[in-house]
Amino acid sequence: MTKRALLVEDDTAIATVITAALEAEGLAVDRCDSVAGRDRLLAERDFDVLLTDVMLTDGDGIATLGPVREAHPDLPIIVLSAQNTLDTAVRASDTGAFEYFPKPFDLDELVHAARQAAESRADKEAGAGGEDAKGLPLIGRSRSMQDVYRMITRVLNNDLTVLILGESGTGKELVAEAIHTLGRRSAGPFVAVNTAAIPAELIESELFGHEKGAFTGAVARSIGKFEQASGGTLFLDEIGDMPADAQTRLLRALQSGRIRRVGGREEIEVDVRIVAATNRDLAPLIADGRFREDLFYRLNVVPIQLPPLRERADDIPALARHFLVKAAEEGVPRRRISDAACARLQREPWKGNVRELRNVVYRLALLSRDELIDEDTVALQLGMTSRATGADTAPDIAGALNRWIDEQSPRSGELYDAALAAFERPLFEHALRETAGNQLQAAKLLGINRNTLRKRLSELNIEADRFAQRT
Repeated sequence: MTKRALLVEDDTAIATVITAALEAEGLAVDRCDSVAGRDRLLAERDFDVLLTDVMLTDGDGIATLGPVREAHPDLPIIVLSAQNTLDTAVRASDTGAFEYFPKPFDLDELVHAARQAAESRADKEAGAGGEDAKGLPLIGRSRSMQDVYRMITRVLNNDLTVLILGESGTGKELVAEAIHTLGRRSAGPFVAVNTAAIPAELIESELFGHEKGAFTGAVARSIGKFEQASGGTLFLDEIGDMPADAQTRLLRALQSGRIRRVGGREEIEVDVRIVAATNRDLAPLIADGRFREDLFYRLNVVPIQLPPLRERADDIPALARHFLVKAAEEGVPRRRISDAACARLQREPWKGNVRELRNVVYRLALLSRDELIDEDTVALQLGMTSRATGADTAPDIAGALNRWIDEQSPRSGELYDAALAAFERPLFEHALRETAGNQLQAAKLLGINRNTLRKRLSELNIEADRFAQRT
């Protein structure tokens, strides 16, 4: 299908040249010279790429992009400008522009960028999983994620130390990988170490290495993470849990660019870029003397704050579809998910953030018998997850229970057993229906033990066999 471009340019000669070049590349081109014309054409038809000048006859082509972004969040935008200032470049970047071309520009480069932008949109709509060109699953078009992307781009071509802040499950390691893979150190190693997972007595050896005989069990020289990461990036996760002694040695290494293996005398020069991360608020730790203030300032040169998933719910449909693609690549049955099911996912608080969403989507893909995951299947799985984690019962379930109590008016002492039976029956029947009577899969779907399921089915007189064949 022919890709369509919208060109907004008030210089007739430039517009004619660009139009001819784009059409020669196989793009269909609509063109106008004003903000009003742009908005009218965008309302009338769909475009694969928008190319816009900044100074237009009736307004600023960048300043007026807000409503365009809201109405067409996946439309790639290329900004053209004769106002070749840093301010214009930053403003273009702040809109999430696909590319920015100061005038005069290379026409071939512009055409190539327009074609690439149009095709990138088609790839996303085809279900490419929302990954970028280098396969990094940093997904999201929300404003908060755009802020993250901008911060990443600003540290790619330098070696400034980065501190990534955010709740567990928000993707801190993915951001660290992106900084490494897209930056100038991509040819070097990326070494990740979770400082919270290493015993306090071993962390210095893990980070800096040790010499033979340095301590009991040190039967040979060991190269630490700093040396392993030389020429590349060292990612220090959960830095807030690092022991005090290790903090001191880490600070010394950051200040001098040199390390000394445990039990060694020689100072070794290392060339590493440090990216650290924590899900903890470091200020109270500093106040309590559990985290060195001078180390904090060394690490916090460029802070990147990752938003929790509940603050970027608009990104959940893209994330869910991405995880379905990844699940299929890992051997799980290929599934699709309906818009209503995505809307149901968007209403969850997601205390475990993106990691929790991924796990739920993988379970949905594994346990759903239908190729299309619908809202009911999502609601059932979320209900089981809430029971397994002790989360609060969803308000709609609580409301249903209250209505049932009013209708049935059970006698004192019978409320729990009667309510449990009333709600278990449809729940178990739904699980058996979804798994075609397979009790093992039904138990997994419900998040309970298989023997427990069998016992309750017997007590409720539910015959699993009658669900074996779905019509």
